[in-house]
This record gives sequence, C-alpha cells and structure tokens, in this order.
Amino acid sequence: MASAQKPLSFFENVSASFNTAAQFTEHPKGLLEQIKACNSVYAFQFPVRTEKGYDVISGWRAEHSHHKLPVKGGIRYAEEVNEDEVMALAALMTYKCALVDVPFGGAKGGIKINPKKYTVEQLEHITRRYTAELIRKNFIGPGIDVPAPDYGTGPREMAWIADTYSAFNPSQIDSLACVTGKPVSQGGIRGRKEATGRGLFYGLREACSQEEDMKRQGLTKGLEGKKIIVQGLGNVGYYAAKFCCEGGAILVGLVEYDGAIYNPKGLDLEAVVQHRKEKGTILNFPGATSIAKREQGLEQECDILIPAALENQITEQNAGKIKAKIIAEGANGPTTAAADSILLERKVMVIPDMYLNAGGVTVSYFEWLKNLSHVRFGRMGKRFEQTAFEKMLRAVETATGKAFTDTERTSIAHGADEIDLVNSGLEETMVNAYNEIRAIWRGNTKTPDLRTAAYINAINKIAVSYMELGIFP
Repeated sequence: MASAQKPLSFFENVSASFNTAAQFTEHPKGLLEQIKACNSVYAFQFPVRTEKGYDVISGWRAEHSHHKLPVKGGIRYAEEVNEDEVMALAALMTYKCALVDVPFGGAKGGIKINPKKYTVEQLEHITRRYTAELIRKNFIGPGIDVPAPDYGTGPREMAWIADTYSAFNPSQIDSLACVTGKPVSQGGIRGRKEATGRGLFYGLREACSQEEDMKRQGLTKGLEGKKIIVQGLGNVGYYAAKFCCEGGAILVGLVEYDGAIYNPKGLDLEAVVQHRKEKGTILNFPGATSIAKREQGLEQECDILIPAALENQITEQNAGKIKAKIIAEGANGPTTAAADSILLERKVMVIPDMYLNAGGVTVSYFEWLKNLSHVRFGRMGKRFEQTAFEKMLRAVETATGKAFTDTERTSIAHGADEIDLVNSGLEETMVNAYNEIRAIWRGNTKTPDLRTAAYINAINKIAVSYMELGIFP
C-alpha cells in the first residue's frame, strides 16, 4: 500500500508558488534559481538563566536576497519557530518588498521560545543577547539588515535591539535605523503599529472596488455590507477588523486559538475585545454562537475570510469547506499550495499575503527613512501648508461674503502631520501595487490567480535588479 505523500514544508510551499509563476516569465533558469534561493542563514544557540537553572535558546536570522540592501524582515518569538519557517518568511519578504517598490531585500529572524514563560527581565536578556549574536556576524545594521516586529514581539523588543546596537556602535549617527517598529519616543514612526491591518484594509477595499471581479464572485462592488470573518485577534487581525468595519463591512465571526464565535447579524469588535480582557477568551460572548474547534470557525458563512494568525491554516483538509468567496490573507503563508489548487477550482478569490500584509514593511520603510534623515515627517511643511490654506479660506470668504465655521476651517486648513503622510503613503502604495498585480492577472489569460500574478510581478522586478547589477546578461 502506497504511503501518503508528505506535506510540503513552509519554504517548499513558497517555492512551489514561485515555480508556478516562473513558468510565465522568460528569464533564464540560472537567474530564477538565484532569485528563489535563500542566500544566507545564521543559526545559533545561547544560554539564559531562569529560576530553574539555564535554558539553551535557539535563534535564527535568514537573509534571502541581497539584490538590494539592506535586507528587511521581522523577528518572531514562538515555540514553533524553526529554520524552514524563517527561510520561508524571508523569501516572502523579498517578494513583498519588490511588489510594493520598497528597496530592500528579504530577511527574517526568530527565537524558539514562548515569551509568556519568561519574565520581562529574561526577555530583555534574550533579546539583547540575540542582537549581540547578529552584530557578531554582521547580520544587523542600517545598511545591512534591518529587523522589525513580528509574531510575539513589539516596540519594546525593538527598543532593546536599537539600544544594544547603539551600545556596540556608539559613534554611528544612523544607529537608530538598525531596526524599525520602535516606540515613537525611541525613533519610531506614528502609524507603524496599525500599519499591517490598515494596509490590508486599503488592499481589500481596492480589490472590492473592481466591479467586474466582484461580479465574478457573485458580490456587489465595494466593501460596504460585506460579511467578514477574521482569524486572529492580535495586532494585524484587530486593526484589519477595525478598519474594515469602519469601511462598512460587517464582522460576523472571530477565530482564536481556543475556538471561535459567530453571529450572522454582526459582532461588536470592541465589546469582544473587552470580553476577552475580562474572561480570558472570546468564547461565550453574549449574543454569539461559540464554536469549540477553531477550524470550524473558518468554515462559517461569510463573504470574506481574513486569516490573520499563523501559517498553514487553510489546507487541503479544509479548503473544500470554506464558504467565503474572497480570502484576504493577513498572515504569512496561511494557505498551503495544495489548498490553493482546491480554492482555484472552486473559484474562490485569494488576495495573497505577500501583497496584502505589506503595510508593515511599507511603513517600516518610512521609519527607516525618518531615522536616516533625522527629522520627523511633516515638521518642515505642516505650518506652511496650514498658513497657505488659511489665506485661501480668507480669500474665499472675502469673495463670497460667507464665513466658514470653526469646524469647517479646522477641517480644511489642516497641514499634514506625520500620521497623515504615513497613511497617505501607505494608501498610495497599496492601491498602486494591487492594480499592478491585477493588470498581470487580467492581462494574461494564462495567469490563473492573483498569487501567481503577484509572484510574476515580483520576479520581474527582482530580475531587473540582478540584470542591472551585471550579474546576469
């Protein structure tokens, strides 16, 4: 009896999607292999003292592509972290940066721990030691490799990394640019925390604005009124749900690690968050049906499913049960290659992760630029713009004889501050990138889906970089 075929690893899934798209390009095999390969992986271990003795901690940093420098990618803290996962996420970062025209190569890092099992003091020690290991092998620096937050990390850890790097490089004026996602007080940028969720909203809104595509899915144009289910109530999932609801969507389901809740009439996001804070779970939320198995939460009736947790959540085992007509990937690698084939057969529209969750790296790019320029966005021009707008308003009032109210004046005569410019730049990036991908998808009848179109776009952009470097003719 033949044994069951072994499932593809995360990196193999990414490579499989790459190979599918590469068939639609005309680049030489050697160039395609170079783009696909993971250039460098640094694996290491170090001890940390706990109340019970010493734990030996495993860490990784993968630099997938050096076609542009620095390389860029987050650091995650999770018990599931392994070398294959870090390589896969680094590869996705390479393609993601290319898609949104952020001039970085792709990288990713990880530490194999459950951060909940360690004290803040121990986490700081682990983070600083990890940073020291990266410094030792030249795997971090403003022009070399720039980490960011990921699953299990946040601004606090990024501040520790920046401080450690600065201590090792006291004369480097641009040292704060060694990492992004820092607190605003430590060189961070406004809007970074919600950037991935906001970027997902901009991308999903743009996709839903295409009347022809929505008609194919049996849906009306626009995000308004569409029922969504979000998996993961962390940073990405929360802000994706928040902005989508503000944009007119109806949140009907939430899925967490311990189960799911569903109400076809809609859920109050903030009330669910408060319930979880009080009870420690989203289950048994008043007015909603509780579902014990989280997998079943993904299979409830909705128009749009937003997986915003971890990878490999939609597989060949459950892809046939998904009722959503659109899957908007907020997490990295939530859909396996085998599941992709099933969803394509069922004509489910998948908006791929490597595009849709690019809001984080886009705003990280803005933070990196801010650190290198040593000036806050909006500082130079805000008052000048506001004064110019005030003069225009007074001219209109003089010409018409009608005075503006204080509310109208405040709304119109508003100079752009940092958060305004960040959100504007993010929206511009996500809208343009989606239309580039869609043009490839709809312009080539052989391109099966948006994921393949996204890979084609990324491959073509990276190939140009290598050719311009003279590495390939």
